[in-house]
Amino acid sequence: QIQLEESGGGLVQPGGSLRLSCACSGFTVDTYAIAWFRQAPGKEREGVSSIGADDDGTYYADSVKDRFTITRGNAENTVYLQMNNLQPEDTAVYYCAAARGGTRLAILYYSAVDYWGKGTLVNVSS
Repeated sequence: QIQLEESGGGLVQPGGSLRLSCACSGFTVDTYAIAWFRQAPGKEREGVSSIGADDDGTYYADSVKDRFTITRGNAENTVYLQMNNLQPEDTAVYYCAAARGGTRLAILYYSAVDYWGKGTLVNVSS
């Protein structure tokens, strides 16, 4: 009954922007920590951004800190990732993850994740 569904990926030129959505069902999104991970071809999955449960705050990897913004839309039970000034190094499958009552940092560890989405592809290419 609990489900996370990503959307908003696609093909974009370097310098462009995309907004990813993680639509959540079966739980109240503000009581869960939500994170965005990405996995590029031939590389390990890495955490890029997260927002903690119950106003715990946000986290950004250094590589995206000044370009990405994570927000939570409680009314629509959806978490967003605004991605600006995209670069080829951002090309990856982006996954949404959730942890009940988690902090913005704890959810970055796989063992802390309760639920995963199936991913959405972001392709940054000229």
